[in-house]
Amino acid sequence: MSEETAPSEEFDPLSNFDPKTYQDALEESLSENTVAEIRHSPHTTIRPHQTVAEAIQLLAAQHVSCLLVEQEGKLMGVFSDRDALNKAALEPENMQRPVREVMNANPTYVYDQDPVAAALCVMAVAGYRHVPVLDLNEKVVGIVSPQRVTEFLSTHFLADQL
Repeated sequence: MSEETAPSEEFDPLSNFDPKTYQDALEESLSENTVAEIRHSPHTTIRPHQTVAEAIQLLAAQHVSCLLVEQEGKLMGVFSDRDALNKAALEPENMQRPVREVMNANPTYVYDQDPVAAALCVMAVAGYRHVPVLDLNEKVVGIVSPQRVTEFLSTHFLADQL
């Protein structure tokens, strides 16, 4: 090694690190808090082989607007009240079809360790009202909704403002 390339002292990789500064408490909360801190349960699930009619009955009985289609803990899709309206009410022949044939088979989801901002981004940019939450092993752990995000913001942000 030549004299020019030999380090004269130990290099500290954090020596040039500037900690993130935030404009306000909301920005900090959205960046630093994780989706796990948003109430994401209970959530209601259905199996892919169950019928659309069963899914609609479950939506009504549980007073929810979205079901996570799950098999062995893995997210297979999402069936929502919009699916019930668009794919069952408008096409009654679909009532006896399996949910897997009419569900959103490629739902956008977040991980429980993602920042809260990730869930808000999925809701705002992708237009989903309900976002499945998975753990790092891809297991379904819940769902976030606009109401649950509002609850999170009121306890983590608005409480500091009052």
